[in-house]
Amino acid sequence: MPKLVVNGAKLQCSEGLAPGSLTVLPTNLAETGALPVATVMDHLPMVNIAPFGMCKTQANPQVAAATAAASGALTPMPCTPLVTAPWSSGSSAVEVSAQKALTDDSSCTCLWTGRITITDPASDIDLA
Repeated sequence: MPKLVVNGAKLQCSEGLAPGSLTVLPTNLAETGALPVATVMDHLPMVNIAPFGMCKTQANPQVAAATAAASGALTPMPCTPLVTAPWSSGSSAVEVSAQKALTDDSSCTCLWTGRITITDPASDIDLA
């Protein structure tokens, strides 16, 4: 059963070398307590989605350039997530501020090919 995602949830990117976190602005306060509830629209890099340490994909131009400069040896560079689309798929039954609530089985994709998933929703609220 999926769980509701709230501010402070832990994230992981398949191309990042460290965990990240989700920040939900306090506009989405619902009847779950004091923590703002995430929606599928909480996907903005550096606002909602924090960097994942270092990025290791050569789809990222900074990594590709550093790798080329190192004679082909993979050279990770600082992560700058670039997410341009909402989380997929969210809750089909629960809405917050007229948007689908974010669930811990949702994911989104960074333009640099990383798949971002939720490893800890920071909530124990099950959604039916």
